[in-house]
Amino acid sequence: MLSGKMGSSNAPCNFLLVFLIGLCTLYRCSAAEIGANQTARLFVNASEASARKMPKHLFGLFFEEINHAGSGGLWAELVSNRGFESGGQILPSSISPWSTIGDESSISVSTDLSSSFERNKVALRMEVLCDSKGTNVCPAGGVGIYNPGFWGMNIEQGKTYRLVLYIRSLEPINVFVSLTDSHGSQAVSTVSIIADDVSKWTKVEATLEAKGTNPSSRLQLTTTKKGVIWLDQVSLMPLDTYKGHGFRNDLFKMLADLKPGFLRFPGGCFVEGDWLRNAFRWKETIGPWEERPGHFGDVWNYWTDDGLGHFEFLQLAEDLGAEPIWVFNNGISHNDEVDSANIITFVQEILDGIEFARGDPDSTWGSVRAAMGHPEPFVLRYVAVGNEDCGKPNYLGNYLKFYSAIRHAYPDIKIISNCDGSSLPLDHPADFYDFHTYDSADIMFLLARYFDSISRHGPKAFVSEYAVHEDNSGVGNLLGALAEASFLIGLERNSDVVEMASYAPLFLNVNDRKAVADAIVFNSSQVFGTPSYWMQHFFIESNGAILLDSTLQANSSTSLIASAIIWQNLDNSKDYLRVKVLAMSTHTFLSRKAFACSLPEVLLLGFSFLPFPSTQALNFVSVKSYWNRSILNATDVIGTSLQAISNSPRL
Repeated sequence: MLSGKMGSSNAPCNFLLVFLIGLCTLYRCSAAEIGANQTARLFVNASEASARKMPKHLFGLFFEEINHAGSGGLWAELVSNRGFESGGQILPSSISPWSTIGDESSISVSTDLSSSFERNKVALRMEVLCDSKGTNVCPAGGVGIYNPGFWGMNIEQGKTYRLVLYIRSLEPINVFVSLTDSHGSQAVSTVSIIADDVSKWTKVEATLEAKGTNPSSRLQLTTTKKGVIWLDQVSLMPLDTYKGHGFRNDLFKMLADLKPGFLRFPGGCFVEGDWLRNAFRWKETIGPWEERPGHFGDVWNYWTDDGLGHFEFLQLAEDLGAEPIWVFNNGISHNDEVDSANIITFVQEILDGIEFARGDPDSTWGSVRAAMGHPEPFVLRYVAVGNEDCGKPNYLGNYLKFYSAIRHAYPDIKIISNCDGSSLPLDHPADFYDFHTYDSADIMFLLARYFDSISRHGPKAFVSEYAVHEDNSGVGNLLGALAEASFLIGLERNSDVVEMASYAPLFLNVNDRKAVADAIVFNSSQVFGTPSYWMQHFFIESNGAILLDSTLQANSSTSLIASAIIWQNLDNSKDYLRVKVLAMSTHTFLSRKAFACSLPEVLLLGFSFLPFPSTQALNFVSVKSYWNRSILNATDVIGTSLQAISNSPRL
């Protein structure tokens, strides 16, 4: 047992803390637990001379439109393919996932190019062949179309949903709009659209209050009146999105709870596209949602209406209190490139995008932002030139032109290169370089010390994508989360050369899994965090914290890594000391199959929460006797996620 006194100053004290860490080996697949007690010493130097402030944006989020993270996820729009555009403008076109209600004798549905919106000309033409009387009477309930949303719409009793659609007909109309179960047999809400004159495209707005709950609902539009009706841009949004900004509340909360220092968006490979014609182009994603053409993301193979666009990403970062980091296309996709001699129009597009975010409300693009409801400029101090494009024939030439133009127009913006500067110095100017790693658990654990030996000069690293990806990791497991935790402890210790880090991918809709492991898993009505998500909670307070010099001494074959920080609780303005310790035996990585039996030889992922400084004596004892008081068992990393999984039978 060791004790010591610390003064009441807010600065780190000239004091050496020593922790005794008891190590217990867990033998897997055995009914008996055999303890092999060993002792390791953690020395924490709390003197001011050893302290270093970590970057205030060290840990944050990376959002990519993958796994239906936005479309059918964070963006709360319930209608999939709301503008009937996903099938393209070559007629006839598919309207999937829209389907018809009624047989061929009662209804005929097709598409044409009669929409009033210039950038998305496709509209739905619905010819009703039956009537409320006569020889061809419509079936009970009428005929029409329905949309199942993104694998079911989550409709909740007592909540209100805003319907917007555009309609045209040469005759009076009487259309029933209903929220029903997945079979259309039971309605939880219905409104009628009755109009005598909709000969020109007419915007219709209505609210539907749910009288019941069904996470697999659908939206249907039906009629029993013969005639031709055109429909376009059919939207259904819950009224209770976060601050009315369109973000699904439960998913937004999962992000906000991580207290991210930054938000990198919108990709990823989503930014590049397999082909440039399908890349994310910011100008196509702003303005009224009805006028956005949407696009097919050919890397992850699904359509998005781009309701979650450039403006919404900036708004999301602001709502999260996170620094936005815009990743833009630099004229390069997976399969085609723009020659550097012809890149100037792409450069101007990005300058316009920055002006949209930062420009005065009376500037060309700042006025567009202001018209969308945000007259004050957004914060935008970081941009990344492309994604994983280093080494492609035109990247360096294109990069230099983007760099020169942005640096000239916005000298305060930090520019991130795709090229890895950790092994060799960059051959071009940059403020930061991008570093991605997707590896097995054993490699990730070793990477905890990767940045120990790199040069302390030149641009700092932005670890914008990291994750343990293995065939047996499912949507994420404890082994992967612990390996990732060791990597993050290593980044803390090397935060003099690492500026920021974020996990990837962030979201997974269980109905469209594209990645091996993800942080947040959801369906239409439920959400849970994987072990990798809950692991990140243990690093929330690291942003802007004071890193103390710490040394581990252990006479064993076990690999240990630790960090010690001082962080301030803004609720009470007190400083706290937090110690994180992770120990994994090398034997863990030699017996992957054994991991399925029980926990690996992970000794602990320990976190202590101690007021710092304090006028009282601080006593530290071995982990074995201190376990339940201030140090968390490694399994706590996934305790909440396991509970969430057990309570989510549909997932």
